[in-house]
Amino acid sequence: MQALLAVSALASVTACAVTPSVNPEEGSEFDYAWLKGYAKNLSEKAYKSHKGEVPEVLSSLDWDEYQQLHFKRDESLWQQEDTDFRAGFFHLGQGFVSPVQINVIEDGKSHPVEYDADMFDYGKTPVNGDRLPKDLGFAGFRMQYGTDWERDIVAFLGASYFRAVGAEMQYGLSARGLAVNTAMDKPEEFPVFTHFWFEKPQPGSDTITIYALMDSESITGAYRFDMKAGEPLTMRVDSALYPRKKIERLGVAPLTSMYMIGENDRRTNYDWRPEIHDSDGLELLTGNGDWIWRPLGNPEQLRFNAYMDNNPQGFGLMQRDRNFDHYLDDGVFYEKRPSLWIEPIGDWGKGSVQLVEIPTLDETFDNIVAFWNPAQDIKPGQEFLFSYNMYWGSQAPFESGKATVQSTYTGIGGVVGKKREYYSKRFAIDFEGDIFDMLGKTAEVKPVIEASRGRVEITSARPQAHIGGYRAMFDLVPLDDSQEPINIKVYLEANGQRLSETWMYQWTPPAKDDRALHNAGHLK
Repeated sequence: MQALLAVSALASVTACAVTPSVNPEEGSEFDYAWLKGYAKNLSEKAYKSHKGEVPEVLSSLDWDEYQQLHFKRDESLWQQEDTDFRAGFFHLGQGFVSPVQINVIEDGKSHPVEYDADMFDYGKTPVNGDRLPKDLGFAGFRMQYGTDWERDIVAFLGASYFRAVGAEMQYGLSARGLAVNTAMDKPEEFPVFTHFWFEKPQPGSDTITIYALMDSESITGAYRFDMKAGEPLTMRVDSALYPRKKIERLGVAPLTSMYMIGENDRRTNYDWRPEIHDSDGLELLTGNGDWIWRPLGNPEQLRFNAYMDNNPQGFGLMQRDRNFDHYLDDGVFYEKRPSLWIEPIGDWGKGSVQLVEIPTLDETFDNIVAFWNPAQDIKPGQEFLFSYNMYWGSQAPFESGKATVQSTYTGIGGVVGKKREYYSKRFAIDFEGDIFDMLGKTAEVKPVIEASRGRVEITSARPQAHIGGYRAMFDLVPLDDSQEPINIKVYLEANGQRLSETWMYQWTPPAKDDRALHNAGHLK
């Protein structure tokens, strides 16, 4: 079998094309302006995909085999240099079959990092490095920082996906350079970072600059990432986008995460762990200064929401629950997964933060997507500039000054000890924050509740000494058999003053036959 695979690799080498090198002309310096000009020029040409232009012996690897292709640490970029960053590379193979070219900038001049099979250990796979093309390219890269040469702080791998960590050095959700036509009645398009350029960091610097060229059937882009290690790890992103064709749904600063089971949604409750998620909510800071918390869910059918705004101040997929006892997973440590906050720079205009929740039965599937969708038409011949800061870490980089949602619980409604005569849904929302310390003894905390349909009843706001906060609780009664989603908003107030951020939720009532009342036999 190994001999046959080797022959296959030899046969494909002659047909193997690689992503061409992209650099300024001899004697010219590399800078972001040059890259933007190149991306614009590229958008005026027909798109050429290089996906799959790798030997079959690589593309046919299964996941376990691909994991055996190890980059040798002593081959790391800047291994012997006086910098606080090192870079290693991912090998092409399995699902990563779009060749990526990597370059280094020193003193304004750019030169390529040549692929060399000797950089890798191929384990017990059928891959023979000596038979691979000499200019194969890479699948992506990872970087380490001087505080820990063993663990990554950032990795770019696959399409335009990348991940980073804060001080807890734990990967979790991912980001992308761009999303195109996500959650539409047509296949989603995944733009690809085809080339990267690393500016060699100065000695002692905790910041590195990375440039990227993006390409796809519908759009090209030039990116600059100014990345600073720490807690949180921060990235300033500058992007220049050049459409080849009209795009119906453009996703700027897209985030991708996983939510399978949580306090508010236990649809897939067959796992022994009480919670399984990389993120537990979408947080928004609107253009007019409103703070919103939208708990995530794992719906039975794809769910799409758009939150209209003008010049948003921020949004992110957050992992607020940092309590190990809520997950009990000593293998992947979900309580350490980073949150990711996007802070727009400049005016982004009108548009919406869009949230996509996809059903999943397995935690290895990323089923949550969030991004900014500009309201303006995305057409060829235009330049779209978006700049933003990204904050990767255990805590949100900014605080509202108001109480925040820490937990959302749901269950059947009604009064304990009394027979239920009709179906209702119970919601319990725990808020906590220092603002409650300012309450006078006579202050009356009230929940303000809005629902797009149904009847709200049995409302209360009660102090919770164990968290130093308050719990808002209410039942929502659907008034018909419809399974159309119901949108709900809740916040706390006292003496007419708002105390908390706004909790937003979308609940889909069950089918009529599934609205069991669960009455005990002794209740009459």
